[in-house]
Amino acid sequence: MSGDMLPCIRHSNRPNGSPWSGENFGLNLRFLLIVSVFVGNAIEPLIQAMPEMKALFLWLLTFQMPLFVGVTGYFAKNNLFGHSGNRILKQITLQYLLFQSIYSLLDIIWFQVPGIKHSFFVPYLLLWFLVGHLIWRLLMRLFARLNVRHPFVWACLIGILAGFLPIQGTWFGFMKTLVYFPFFIIGYSFSLEWIQARMNGIIRIVSIGVSLALFAVIFILAPYLEPAWLSNSMNFYELGWMHSSWKAILMRCAIYGVELIGSIVFLAWVPQRICAFTDWGKRTLYVFLLHGIIIRIIAAMDVYEHITNGWYALLLIAGAMTSTILLLHPKVRHWTHTVIEPNSEAVFGWIRRDAWRSHMKHS
Repeated sequence: MSGDMLPCIRHSNRPNGSPWSGENFGLNLRFLLIVSVFVGNAIEPLIQAMPEMKALFLWLLTFQMPLFVGVTGYFAKNNLFGHSGNRILKQITLQYLLFQSIYSLLDIIWFQVPGIKHSFFVPYLLLWFLVGHLIWRLLMRLFARLNVRHPFVWACLIGILAGFLPIQGTWFGFMKTLVYFPFFIIGYSFSLEWIQARMNGIIRIVSIGVSLALFAVIFILAPYLEPAWLSNSMNFYELGWMHSSWKAILMRCAIYGVELIGSIVFLAWVPQRICAFTDWGKRTLYVFLLHGIIIRIIAAMDVYEHITNGWYALLLIAGAMTSTILLLHPKVRHWTHTVIEPNSEAVFGWIRRDAWRSHMKHS
């Protein structure tokens, strides 16, 4: 089913502009991506026992994070510098500290996921994205200050060379952050209107065909593919590629190519007009930060032990999609706004004032 067949409206008086604007396209994309993130994380515990779920998981990895990082770069265009840019950096830092604490506390008390290290230097599973967002913004500001030419090329070199770093990939999420940096550059540099204008007609039909063909190829090759290759969370040593530096570099380049193709053709599935879920794309951060709690509760209740066939797996996928919509409800934002989008200016202002009082008291 193509994007234009989804429930969309042709006209709108909403303040975000024309129903055909790049912003609307970007919000539709954000919604579809957060659904794919929830579904992907929900089915991950099944990929070793169910080949179909492994194929779906691998296919999602070909576009999920590359596009999420890209659309994050796109929406960073208008608030990368100045006061608004500094405010967002503070807010991301506060979000990370809050949710790293929340997830770690829940894990110690209830989830008890094997192999989890409780440290602010090791982001709890999905929270690497917050650290990544912070670093991508800082790197973009550095590139702008240095007037770096061909930033995409430099970002790709950084992503490739990161594999040789003698640190664990999970440390501060640096591996994923540096490997996905080129996609942030793409999102920041390109116009969604430009992409949207070209994703029409025969190009759209061909792209959908390629997207389906990519899934078919992955489905056939799934037994021979390792999810770690596409998750980009390990260095070359952890992946077992260090016996040949050239092979490691070629593998990283090949994965970049697959992710680039997978991302481009997935855009054909994105509706181009304002849809029933366009406005939901503004609240995807709420799903991203909260959905991990739902998945960990399901795992802690041993639900995965009872998912033994495809029908149960489909119910799990339907549940993940339904939960995504529920977490996007305005009520959820009303209840959790203080934690999800904390007033960083007030918090850091209080810290500065407290530090000043302490300094004056001891001087």
